[in-house]
Order: sequence, then C-alpha cells, then structure tokens
Amino acid sequence: MSPQSATSRSQQSQGPSVTPPSRDGKRPRLISEANRFWQRVTEGMELGELMSQFKQDAQTGFRFYRKDYAAGAEPAQRPGFLHRVQELMWAILGKLTPARRVLLLAGIVLLLLPGGGAHFQSGDRDVTFSGPSFQFWGGAVLFVLLMLEIADRVIMKRDLEIARDIQSWLLPATPPAVDGLEIAFATRPANTVAGDFYDVFARQNTSATSPVFLIAVADVAGKSIPAALLMATFQASLKTLSATPCSLPDLAKALNQYACGNSQGGLRFTTAFLAEYDPATRVLNYVNAGHNNPMFRRSSGAIERLVAGGLPLGIQAEVRYESGSVTLRSGDWLVIFTDGLVEAENQFAQEYGEERLLNVLHGNAAATPEALLQRMIAEVNAFVGPTPQHDDITCMLIKVA
Repeated sequence: MSPQSATSRSQQSQGPSVTPPSRDGKRPRLISEANRFWQRVTEGMELGELMSQFKQDAQTGFRFYRKDYAAGAEPAQRPGFLHRVQELMWAILGKLTPARRVLLLAGIVLLLLPGGGAHFQSGDRDVTFSGPSFQFWGGAVLFVLLMLEIADRVIMKRDLEIARDIQSWLLPATPPAVDGLEIAFATRPANTVAGDFYDVFARQNTSATSPVFLIAVADVAGKSIPAALLMATFQASLKTLSATPCSLPDLAKALNQYACGNSQGGLRFTTAFLAEYDPATRVLNYVNAGHNNPMFRRSSGAIERLVAGGLPLGIQAEVRYESGSVTLRSGDWLVIFTDGLVEAENQFAQEYGEERLLNVLHGNAAATPEALLQRMIAEVNAFVGPTPQHDDITCMLIKVA
C-alpha cells in the first residue's frame, strides 16, 4: 500500500477536525457580561478619556487641600517634608467630622499593624487561632467611611442639580429678537452652579419714547453655591429696579446700594456691564461697573474698549457711575465676557488672554454670532486641554445687522 493511500485512510478514520465548544457557552457569556459591566462603570468612556478625567480630579483635589495646607503652614517650615505631610494630613482630617476622623485614623492604624491571628501554648502543643487579620478590619473601617462620604456626596449632588435647574430658569435660554442686532450667549460654570449672570430684556427708559433693551453681564466674586446665591439676588434686584423708569447711571447706583447690603463688607462684590440699546437711534449707552472691558469692533476692524463706569457693585455705597455711549453701525461687533474666559489656564499656567480672543474675532468677523461663539469656546477648550476649569466662563456676542 502506498504512503498516500495510508495517509488518506488515516484521515478518514479520524474524521474531520472540530474545535470543541466551550462548556455551555459560559466563557462568551462571561466576557459579554464583563463588557456590559465595564461599559456601565465607565459610561462608554475610552481609557484615555478616563485617564484625563482622573488627572483633572487629582489636580482639583490637590488644589483643594493645598489651600488649607498653605494656610496652616509657616513660611519658614514649608520646605520640610515631614511638616508638609503633617499639614496635608491635617488638611484632609479637617474636612471630616470628628467621628469620621476617628474612623479614618483607626482604619489606617489597623492597616499598618502586623497580620492578625492569636498564638499561644497549651501544654506541649502550640495553638494558633486564625481569624480576620487587622488589615481586613482596617479595610472594613475605611470602606464604612467611604460609604458615609459617598452618601454625603450623593445628597449634595442632588441638591446641586436642583440648584442648577433653578439657576437655569433665571437665565434666558435663547436671546430675544432685537431689531438690528444678532445676539448669542453662553455660560459654562466651573462647578455645578455659577456666579455669572447674563440677560437681554426690554425696559422703559425716561429719555426714550419707545422701549429700549437692557443688556447685562455680571460676575459675582467667587464661584459655586455662595456666588450662585448672590447672583440670584442680583438678578432679582436688576429686574425689580429696571421696572422703574430711571437712567442707566441711576440704575447702577441703586444696584450698588443694594449689593452693599449683601457683600459682606465688600468681600462678595459683583462686577457688571450694563447697557441700553435703542433700536430707533442705534445708540448704545453703557455703564461698566468694574467689569472686564468689552471689545467693540468696528466694521473697519478698529477695536474700542468700553471703559466708562465706576467701581464694582458692593464695595462702596456712595459711588457715582458715569455712562458712555457708542453708535452702532452695520458690521460692528460687541464682545462682552467674564474673566473666566480670558484667564483660562493651560497645564503650563499660561492664560488664554485677550490677544487670542481678538485674533478669533478678527478671523471670523463675517460669521454669525452663534458660529463665532462656538469657535471661541472650541479655541479655549483646545488651549486649556485637560486642565480643570477654575472659574465660570460667560460670553455674549452682539453683531449689528
């Protein structure tokens, strides 16, 4: 018999080669369940996105604890490593209640103790009692502490989400229709809620026969809950005082007097840019109360800064405010922003700056306000990169049709 025929008979006797299936399909099912679990935990984020988010959280947490460390450390003692560790530990402990501080310290001590179990001698025999180790109980104590902190965080997050919804009701979702103007605005809080304010609404002025439009952008010193509460009081006072016929400087003076009663001696002041636009004359009167000077770009490309005004609201009760005036023409741009936009920092602690903002404005003067606003936000995001946002960002763009 030839070798070829022997090989053929051997293959026939063995039958076709078949890969045995996995036991009851458990392995593919486990992989599928693991993938679903991972997608649920990460919310579909890629590994690079997770690392970027972790880096942002770490930087934010480090800055949070560093403030207390810097406040508690003596300047001459800061270089010492042990002193830095001590102050950092006290900064962390200071954020916990006394009971939770005890839990944290107990958990750390148990983790540092040697392995658990008891050993003693009975007669001629060595008896060893095996039980949960000290490390096990230390981990359990820290787990209980983690659950308590998560419960507080969930409650706080729920309250902040309610506050964010309420704040969104106070701010306009879309700009009103104003004859001769195209308007776009956007805000992005550094935290869940913000201390920035913006609005455009009609009001009756003493010198105008027809209604004029009040344009307001304000920034309360600080951020998060305290700034958001003061922002709400500013919005309420602005709407109330605007309902009474008065000039723009008188409106700013009344707002300042009201703000002085809620600024904690000037610590919680508010910068604001207030303007009135008369569609009949195309004249814009304004008062700049210590706010970032808005950029007024003429259709020719020339830049003017709107600076007339006075001190921020809430510093001195008896302050006189001056008003400025500009006549708007077709193709002109008005850019009003808060300091969070131009002071946004990248990972090298460099600020975005007004020069970059001007370059974007000059390069997109033919665009619509909505398109230019999106471009500005994209430019800021690209400049900042993974660095956490440290201040609220608000911008209002107005283009003269």
